[in-house]
Amino acid sequence: MDIKHIPLINREISWLYFNDRVLQEAADPTVPLIERIKFLAIFSSNLDEFYRVRVATLSRLSNLNEKAKEILGYNPKKILNQIKTVVVRQERKFNNLYENIIIKQLAEEKIFILNDTQLNVARGEFVKKYFREKMLATLVPIMLDESLPLPELRDRAIYFYVKLTYGKKTRYALIEIPDNISRFVVLPETNNLKFIILMDDIIRYCLEDIFFIFEHDSIEAYSIQLTRDAELDLDKEVSGKFIDSLAKSLQKRRKGKPMRLLYDTEMPLDMLKNLVTKMGLHGESLIPGNRYHKFKDFIAFPNVGRAELEYTKYLPLPVDGLSFGKSLMGMIAKKDFLISTPYQSYDYVIHFLREAAIDPKVKEISIAVYRLASDSRIVHALINAAKNGKKVNCLVELRARFDESNNITWSRRLEEEGVNVLYGIEGYKVHSKICLVQRTEKGKAAYYACLSTGNFNEKTALMYADHTLLTADSRLTGDLVTVFKALGKGALAKGLEHLIVSPIDSRPNIYKLIDNEIRNAKAGKQAYMILKMNSLADEQMIAKLYQASNAGVKIRLIVRGMCCLIPGMKGFSENIDVISIVDKYLEHSRVHIYCNDENELIYLTSADFMTRNIDNRVEVGFPVYDEALKKEIKDIINIQLSDNTKAREINSHNTNKYHKTNTEVPCRAQIDIYNYLKNKDK
Repeated sequence: MDIKHIPLINREISWLYFNDRVLQEAADPTVPLIERIKFLAIFSSNLDEFYRVRVATLSRLSNLNEKAKEILGYNPKKILNQIKTVVVRQERKFNNLYENIIIKQLAEEKIFILNDTQLNVARGEFVKKYFREKMLATLVPIMLDESLPLPELRDRAIYFYVKLTYGKKTRYALIEIPDNISRFVVLPETNNLKFIILMDDIIRYCLEDIFFIFEHDSIEAYSIQLTRDAELDLDKEVSGKFIDSLAKSLQKRRKGKPMRLLYDTEMPLDMLKNLVTKMGLHGESLIPGNRYHKFKDFIAFPNVGRAELEYTKYLPLPVDGLSFGKSLMGMIAKKDFLISTPYQSYDYVIHFLREAAIDPKVKEISIAVYRLASDSRIVHALINAAKNGKKVNCLVELRARFDESNNITWSRRLEEEGVNVLYGIEGYKVHSKICLVQRTEKGKAAYYACLSTGNFNEKTALMYADHTLLTADSRLTGDLVTVFKALGKGALAKGLEHLIVSPIDSRPNIYKLIDNEIRNAKAGKQAYMILKMNSLADEQMIAKLYQASNAGVKIRLIVRGMCCLIPGMKGFSENIDVISIVDKYLEHSRVHIYCNDENELIYLTSADFMTRNIDNRVEVGFPVYDEALKKEIKDIINIQLSDNTKAREINSHNTNKYHKTNTEVPCRAQIDIYNYLKNKDK
């Protein structure tokens, strides 16, 4: 199939409609109120990253004019205009949701977010005292000179653009809002009424205390936030100098090209024109916003009301057959185990590494990490293993976007503690989530593996839905030995029999699995695929799925994020259905199920169907051989396919219409999966 002529949704536009699904959660009245505020924060944070990376890339490409069209197959300037149209519409929806719905519903709960104009005398005195004791010393305004250019604004920092008027004279100033103080201040309660004020409004209320030395008739202050190009220009050399090169590039990130100026729509036009002229911005970079920017901080919005205003917190479930009081490796030696987080406890993974760290029979631990928690128990276990005399090999991917600084810090700490730290392969990110423990048993090397769809990160494991396999199956551990040996030499693993490892194996092996379904469909046999992933954007893979659909293969997709494939298109995708689930947990697992002539093959993987995952990263896909675990995964996927509460249909119109099933019984996959795992062995 000629990929130049297949129907596709532009990836940037598709991503924006994924973020619209996040906004839908914020608008859903069945979602607890504080959680709705958090979804607004996630929407805002997602959009910040989108501008820093994707819009920044398109902006660079737009400077190439006709060459960019040849490279991309579309006009980047046209897409940038479409992006602005969609984003402005979403921002309008966002602002209406926050200002006209969320604020009112908080008030119904006797929770009031006050601004600087709504403080009575007593609360005003409290705010003044708080400001002078906690904030004043951190605020040093920059007085602007009309004859000089505007100072460099920090990426994503919030500023007040201030205008002081005295007669016919005006002065302008900038105040950077500190990010090391809580954005929210809880005011004294009155008559069972709860009051919260944002730091922004405390500063507005106390502007006189900041500019007291200047004569003025009036002071106006409006918030702005600049988002910069965050892509790194890096030397591809992977050597001892790489960390220093990356660290320097991170410093440059603060000074990337301006991509978006978010401004308070209440700002007078003369102030906005003055600001835009000084910054040298173009119209497509201007996004009207509301009174408060950097809304991602609202992820920490305090719940001063009822517990029911947040999601019910479910206790992590035990994994049947695994016990913290016994040797995990002893149990894994007998059978494979599957951990489905956050429904089940991630502590099993920590315990697996802790046991390896102290077991005298363990000689070597190898692990590849991509995103680590800020206070990583994984790292602490590896350090203790090294101190106990184990050989510990830790591959740290320094180029994990926006986690580079954290990973540099951990890599240096690991090296200081005697861990053999590796820095990947030239030209490829290592995105695998794999760990291998070598243990001496009866004079021979025995291996135990931990393979996952999610990061070795105990913090995100509380929020990301992933699958982790603990196994001693020699088919998998044997291949994993080969993978780690290759990584240790800065090379790509070859000749694997069971694991599917990008960039060498993924495309040909997945094509082979799809071709098998195509052959079976053409032979009149049952043929289907169920594929779950975060993103689907690789054009060749989409063309292959269209080919399978045309051959009669039934394809059901669960794609959380961007999906460039268009289902239900005559002559291309009539046998393809796509849903997206956005709910309290972030759907992060990648699962492939192939009919295989009614002898199902099930794979878990760290890779999405994106060109970067297939061709430019080291990713590991692994088969599930245990029949009970295969059934468990299939049951979980079937529950997700039955979701008629939080699943949306993906279609060419990007309507994000809620998915309806044939049953009238409500099915909310994330709740039903928890109950399934809780009750399945009873």
